[in-house]
Amino acid sequence: MFNDIGALELVTLVVLAVLVFGPDKLPKVIQDVTRTIRKIREFSDSAKQDIRQELGPEFKDFEFEDLNPKTFIRKQLDNDELGLKEIRNGFDLKKEMAEVADAVHSRDTDSSSSGSSSAGASGSGSGRVDMSKKPGPAQKPAADDRPPFDADAT
Repeated sequence: MFNDIGALELVTLVVLAVLVFGPDKLPKVIQDVTRTIRKIREFSDSAKQDIRQELGPEFKDFEFEDLNPKTFIRKQLDNDELGLKEIRNGFDLKKEMAEVADAVHSRDTDSSSSGSSSAGASGSGSGRVDMSKKPGPAQKPAADDRPPFDADAT
């Protein structure tokens, strides 16, 4: 119930309880709180039992924790009837990424080794696009080459 309370929080709660209720009334308050919690648990257990009886024998394995969506989905995914474990295990991302990397690297070496021949092959309709940069003369823009100026745009 209180799994995430550390020692420091527990000491703080005890000190606050002593300050608020006083050392004389604190044992009586603790008894009242535990009695109330016990009655709430008994009430909820009897309510669960009544619901199970009303649902009938078809739902004898029914757990109220299954009504939590996270628990329900986790239980359904762990179910072996659907074959989801086989599908999940069938996806090997490392293997897939290695295959993709090999394919990319093999294309890079092919296109760099046949740089000039692939340009002629791409024009002949082979369906392969040459994405390597073509070495060309370094063109420096001339000082006269300015982009067009539109006076109405400003």
